[in-house]
Amino acid sequence: MDDFLAQVRTLVADAAFEPIEMPELARHLKVNKKTFAEFVTALEELHQAGEIHVTKGGVISRPRTAQLIAGTIRRTQSGGAFVLPKVYIPDYEFGIFIRAEDLGDAQTGDAVLIRLINRGKRPGRPLNAKIVEVTERATRVFVGTYFEADDKGFVRVDGTAIRDPISVGDPGAKGARPDDKVVIEMLRFPTESRMGEAVLTQVLGQRGQPGVDTLTVIHQLGIPDEFPPEVLDQAREIAASFREDDFSGRVDLTGETIITIDPVDARDFDDAISLTKNDKGNWDLGVHIADVSAFVPEGTPLDREAYKRGTSVYLPDRVIPMLPELISNGLASLQEAQPRYTQSAWIEYTPEGVVVSTRFARTVIKTVRRFAYEEVLPIINHPHGQARGVTKPVRQLLGWMLELAMLLRKRRFAAGSLELDMPETKIDFDSEGKVCGAHIVPHDQSHQLIEEFMLAANTAVATALRDRKLPFLRRVHGSPDVRKLKQFSQFAASLGYPIEQYESRKELQALLDRTKGTPHHQAIHVGCLRSMKQAEYSPEDLGHYALPFDHHCHFTSPIRRYPDLLIHRLFALLCP
Repeated sequence: MDDFLAQVRTLVADAAFEPIEMPELARHLKVNKKTFAEFVTALEELHQAGEIHVTKGGVISRPRTAQLIAGTIRRTQSGGAFVLPKVYIPDYEFGIFIRAEDLGDAQTGDAVLIRLINRGKRPGRPLNAKIVEVTERATRVFVGTYFEADDKGFVRVDGTAIRDPISVGDPGAKGARPDDKVVIEMLRFPTESRMGEAVLTQVLGQRGQPGVDTLTVIHQLGIPDEFPPEVLDQAREIAASFREDDFSGRVDLTGETIITIDPVDARDFDDAISLTKNDKGNWDLGVHIADVSAFVPEGTPLDREAYKRGTSVYLPDRVIPMLPELISNGLASLQEAQPRYTQSAWIEYTPEGVVVSTRFARTVIKTVRRFAYEEVLPIINHPHGQARGVTKPVRQLLGWMLELAMLLRKRRFAAGSLELDMPETKIDFDSEGKVCGAHIVPHDQSHQLIEEFMLAANTAVATALRDRKLPFLRRVHGSPDVRKLKQFSQFAASLGYPIEQYESRKELQALLDRTKGTPHHQAIHVGCLRSMKQAEYSPEDLGHYALPFDHHCHFTSPIRRYPDLLIHRLFALLCP
């Protein structure tokens, strides 16, 4: 028990400590069945001694914050705010509200400590609280529109979180002109009775000019659009030392028929496909993914920057990559006819689409053709037509790919998979960079065949990692809240689409299929989406509601997703 006493004291003394539920604390301290009684006894002793406070619901906090609740602020247009508590608090189903006069200078996204100031239960109404302390700011950087008044400069912050203008001192700071979009860093946050004060750090340009809106979004969200010098230096060193004829430790696949299929405006190419039939008449699907781990050593500046960014960010007119372009558009991009390092997963299927076996290897490939989605179906539908540069083996490969993909897709939906039909919209720009329109990107069979093969590879790798008892980051999707599903079913019924069993994935998919192409298509599909939880990454095996697979991870996009890169670093353990 003494060990638990010491560990809890150390944890509570940490400046970053926040109230924590007992099960989470037990997991953190690696409590097992044998030591659980000692753990509980230690908590009781510390509680009795006044060193910690334990609520009836099992939440542990410091004595001085025993009556305080940690949470995150979300301001409203009225000037008040709601608080999302860090831990579950019973009987707060209608939320906790803070009036503007009790909010201090807290802003949306800030981590705060609050104290309830009205514990009376009012049916159907939120409880009231007051900010005690802002423990962490979500950001100090904001974007807005510059203007001048009374010979002073002000900025009207974009959005509705900060209603009143922010003072930025002398007019013309940084050369700003009225109506310029600018970036400011807050020196003093506004309150209900005090104006905010900031320093103007950057002028983005005149509001409405081409590119300014994109810069506004980049700075508003704090997206890093430049790489630190040490990261670029490392990328240059790796590029200079890369030898494309060095195949050591890899299986040479450069003589195989392997292709890529991507959007016509794709900036990077990280997945390629091969498909053959073996002597037993089975399919042998090969999914070959750019081996980004070969160019991003763990713990280096390049790796730390990729971890901080987490993903590439795709905007209408540009991509802000997770990795420098020397890596993302060069060494690790599966460019046509260029030798490239890959990690390959082969999945053998029966003619009925049943998995027979899987195997894995670190490889080198040389793609024979890069296709845009729009090119694929015309070739498949007219196998004897004239398509420049498309050889007979490639034509056969495309036909086989569609045949296998549609078989796998049929089996997936028969097993209870869900798919929302939410068309992707792309913005059109003219030669001057101004928005001139928008168009829907079709999600046809050319997209679906790549989607099926990526799902197959992700599932194969996840299953192999599980079978070898290796811990890995899964892609999970929790089951929807039953109350939200019920509300969605009532909404669907009001439009003339009753659902008998709204918790059945098959019935939900049947509803989605039934409404495709109808006037209610968008309403039903968006409504279903809003009833679902968001997919997320987790080391826990929480399942994937929308997919009928026992195990799932993200392996197929390491150029633009850091979780995929983590899977790639485990991949060597699957190889012979």
